Amino acid sequence: MSDKPNIAQQARTAPGGAVDAFLKEVRDLAPARDGEGRGRLVFALDATMSRRPTWDLAQSIQGEMFATTAAQGGLDVQLVYFRGLSECRASRFVSGGQGLGALMSKIDCRAGHTQIGKVLRHARDETRIRPVGALIFIGDAMEESIDDLGAVAGELGLLGVKTFMFQEGSNSLAQCAFREIARLTGGAYAAFDASAPRRLAELLKAAAAYAAGGRLELEKRAARGEDAARLLLSQL
Repeated sequence: MSDKPNIAQQARTAPGGAVDAFLKEVRDLAPARDGEGRGRLVFALDATMSRRPTWDLAQSIQGEMFATTAAQGGLDVQLVYFRGLSECRASRFVSGGQGLGALMSKIDCRAGHTQIGKVLRHARDETRIRPVGALIFIGDAMEESIDDLGAVAGELGLLGVKTFMFQEGSNSLAQCAFREIARLTGGAYAAFDASAPRRLAELLKAAAAYAAGGRLELEKRAARGEDAARLLLSQL
C-alpha cells in the first residue's frame, strides 16, 4: 500500500489534464482553515476492468472537483487506486502542479477483485498521522466481506473521516456496502451512470467542498440551490 515511489515514477512530465491545471492555480492560495492549514483529501478509485468503459469519462471531469475548492484555500490531495490481482497504490499528497493529472492519465484498468478494505485502512492510517478531511471513493462493485469493511469504516467514523461513496451503476451488493460504509463514517452515498456525467461532476465538487470548507461550505452551496450539496448534506 505504501508503494509511493513507484507511483511517483509514473507521473512523468507529459501534459496533465484539468487536475494539473487547477493544482497549479491553487498551490499558493491561503490556508483552508485558520490554524489547521490546507484541507486533506484521499481520492480513491476502483481501476478494475469493469470500469474501463467509463474510465475516460470519469477522468475528464474529476478536475472540477478540485476547482470548486479554490475559495476555501484548496486541498492537498492523495490519489489511491487498486486494480489487478493485488495492486493497490497511493501517491503522495499533492498541493501544487506536481503531476497528479499526468499520473491519472497513466492508469489503465486491469482485471481483478475489489480492494476497498485496503483503501479504508490506508485512509485510517493516514489520518492517524495527520487528519484527513474526507475520503472520496468511486467504484462499481464490492467483492469483500461487508462485515470486515464495516469494522474499518467504524474506525474511520471514530477518527472523524467522513467517506463519500459514489457508485457507478446499480450493483445491489455494492450499493448495500457503499451505503453502510457511508453511514458508519457519517458520510454520504450517491449513484451515477455514464448517461449522466454531470451528476458525478457535481457530486465530486460537493464532496471536495466539504473536505476544504466543512459542513458550512456544503450548507452555503445547498442554499444556492446545488442539488448535489443538498443530497450529501441530507445524509451527514
